[in-house]
Amino acid sequence: MALTKAKKAVQIDKLAHELEGSSSAIVGTFTKLTVSQDFELRKVVRGAGGRYRVLKNKLAARAAKGTKVEQALQGLKGVSSVAYTSGDPVALAKALSTWMQENAEFTFKLGIVDGQVITVEEVKRLATMPSKEEIFSKLLFLINAPAQRLVTVMNAAGRDLAVVINQGVEKGKFAAGAAPAKAEAAPKAEPAAPPAAEAKAPVAVEAEPAPAAAPVAETAPVAETGGPATISKAAEAAGTMEDSQTAAAATEAPTEG
Repeated sequence: MALTKAKKAVQIDKLAHELEGSSSAIVGTFTKLTVSQDFELRKVVRGAGGRYRVLKNKLAARAAKGTKVEQALQGLKGVSSVAYTSGDPVALAKALSTWMQENAEFTFKLGIVDGQVITVEEVKRLATMPSKEEIFSKLLFLINAPAQRLVTVMNAAGRDLAVVINQGVEKGKFAAGAAPAKAEAAPKAEPAAPPAAEAKAPVAVEAEPAPAAAPVAETAPVAETGGPATISKAAEAAGTMEDSQTAAAATEAPTEG
């Protein structure tokens, strides 16, 4: 039964309203689908956050004008259907690919993601990518990982400090008498000869004049070898010997020449 212009206009407006908020779409075709298969397919698409419609190609082209999926619905031929979503295109591609494994009657024609038309092979690769939730989860993990490591390090430092303090307490290193003992030991090193007293001694020696008997001090070393008494005796002995020799020469008779 042919549609009247009024019914066509209603369908176009309805589809245009649904496509208006959609950012991604996957267009497919099928040879034949049973009612149960069609019902299951619609359920799968709704579970992925999208909607599904069997299209009349010309009406779809008119309804898609001005939307983000316009390019995907222009110039369609043969039996066509579209699954569209404003959410995650990866989730939609995964859901359709999984359903197609058990329903070979359905195949892809093309797809569109954020205004960019993609081929059938690209639609299949899209189905193997991680979903938006998985990407966000990994990204969140990467962002939180440094903070978690920092918290772990800080907690470890606190635990180590607590262990050290506890060991110190057990060994009595923080006892009340430990600090005064060190304080008393420090003053013992202070009673050294004050530098002022040492500085005054050389000044006193320089200020005193040298005594007149200083030359006697030069003979002091002689005392170490016997002293003045020993020298006198030696001189006296030498003089006596010379006197005796002189006396002998005087009494000796002169010899004839």
